[in-house]
Amino acid sequence: QLDDFVGPHSDYNEEEEEQKYFRRKRLGVIKNVVAASLAGTLTYSVYLGLLQMQLILHYDETYREVKYSNIRLEDIDRKVLMGINVTPVAALLYTPILIRYGPTTLLASMARWHGTHASTSCPGRFFGTKWAMFLAIGIYALFVSSNYWERYYTLVPSAVAIGMVIVPLWASMGTYIMRMAQKYYEYVNYKEEQEKEKQRAPRDACNAYIIIFQTVFYSCFHLSFVCAQMPMVFFLNNYLYQLNHTLFAVRHCGTLSHGTLPGFNKTVLQSLPRSVNLIIVESALMAVAFLAMLVVSAGAGGDRDGLDDGSTSPAGTLQVLVLCGAAYRPMEEIDMRSIGWGNIFQLPFKHMRDYRLRHLFPLFIYSGFEVLFVCTGFSLVGSVTGWEVTERGQAMLSPCSLQNYGVCALGLERLAYLLMAYGFSASLCSSLALCMLRLSRHIPLLAGALIHAVLLVTLFCWAPEPRYLAQAPLLYSIAALWGTGSALNKTGISILLGMLYKKKERQDFIFTIYHWWQALAIFTVYLWSGLPMKAKLSIMLLTLVVAVGTYLWMERKVAWNMEVRLPRIPRPRHKTRGYRYLEDNSDETGSDGDGDKEDDDRHPTEATREDELPKEDGEQLR
Repeated sequence: QLDDFVGPHSDYNEEEEEQKYFRRKRLGVIKNVVAASLAGTLTYSVYLGLLQMQLILHYDETYREVKYSNIRLEDIDRKVLMGINVTPVAALLYTPILIRYGPTTLLASMARWHGTHASTSCPGRFFGTKWAMFLAIGIYALFVSSNYWERYYTLVPSAVAIGMVIVPLWASMGTYIMRMAQKYYEYVNYKEEQEKEKQRAPRDACNAYIIIFQTVFYSCFHLSFVCAQMPMVFFLNNYLYQLNHTLFAVRHCGTLSHGTLPGFNKTVLQSLPRSVNLIIVESALMAVAFLAMLVVSAGAGGDRDGLDDGSTSPAGTLQVLVLCGAAYRPMEEIDMRSIGWGNIFQLPFKHMRDYRLRHLFPLFIYSGFEVLFVCTGFSLVGSVTGWEVTERGQAMLSPCSLQNYGVCALGLERLAYLLMAYGFSASLCSSLALCMLRLSRHIPLLAGALIHAVLLVTLFCWAPEPRYLAQAPLLYSIAALWGTGSALNKTGISILLGMLYKKKERQDFIFTIYHWWQALAIFTVYLWSGLPMKAKLSIMLLTLVVAVGTYLWMERKVAWNMEVRLPRIPRPRHKTRGYRYLEDNSDETGSDGDGDKEDDDRHPTEATREDELPKEDGEQLR
């Protein structure tokens, strides 16, 4: 009878249980990707929708005078936009440290310095990319809440905070999707890894999952441009004048207009919305922002997605995130931050020595140009505004870009539908990146560049007639085609970076560099708001041509197997104070003295674990 309790169960099938275990792991990875995509979509839907609605309300002269006559609302809006667009320029200095260290980790380090050991149960110790995502989404929610009481000391600090977390949010999301693709590859091929654990996987083994997961993410994210128009469609459009009033004195559109759009009416609201209605709309947006936080927020329970052996994380039971699982195993988190503050700070700059990244810089810059141009140059202002000087010498906020196409021709009330056409097209056409499963990876990028080049030349040579609704099908088609090019551009770049840099220790640095260059491009768009439309189109077309040329030259060098110059990732320096670092298959604590050894000087099991995933093409450590 004792054997019935302690002996093997007669119906137990080890292989079947193993298959069920890894099936659950794969479903968990899919859940993580969908949750991260949903969180990004909800966050930017709220942010873009609220910013667009508030800028239009604040532009109306009557609204400002009646509700905010004494607080210089136009000056506050200028400072808000400056905070959002200028602050990300400094993001390269702190983003990798913010991703690899959280404030809770800093507090834990301070506790160890003071001789206490309470840090071992710190909930944020192993958050990593999840912590950066949660922090950034929380700050976006803070920006929404600051609009309940519109004052300088509420709006401007929250806008500066948003500017600080734009790059960390996107870098952590890009890294997170990459890690999910690699983990899914591990869970699908677990038998091959067991049988051939000492052999390196094929170089392009997990590329298919990188393509699929990045496509899913951007298909969801581009819907944020659609969801962001809901406040206008269901609320603000009820208060707007028709185009015959707002565009009564407008004579020219597009490249034919000079300076700020002349003749655009200073009053766009036929009646002022009641404060109660505004509070209801902002509360709905706040609820959506809070929902996005819940997707990646801290909760109770145990998170086991990040552990391969089902063990409990040393971070304790509060570490779990509601839907987004861990991107790294706890020991990997320790390794990634144990290389030291100084090395983490320097490595983004050192990675720029890689010729592949340097050749992609123009493509990164154009990627920042084009997504903002569709909101500012083609349709209406999104996060950049024009400023004009009135006869009294006062600066006034203009809701239209200095020369625009969509609003000038169709009126402010159709702005939402133009951006919805862009968003739907970008979401649907993100799936075109799946062609990289069968075709060369440069085809989607070149196709997107060709579409944008044709559209830029078209916009350069054609100017719509003001208040002429017969042009609506053409303008909607241009918006949809621009969305197609944007989808191929954004999805293609993220997939390309995932293919080139598969080593998990480098991914957060690479995506930080990518989105930092995008932030520089957005800052440039903020500065060029005073240029004529022809100058803007010329700059964008020139940048696109240079980007395509440098990208093709990079692909040629990769095909020639030219040696790349990548910085060596320092060996982690494991600390014995505050917590015990246990190596796999070992009961010994880590040592402080082996952190300076070369990467090749390591335990054989460590080498095997690192070789499970494909390495970068032609990687050379220096």
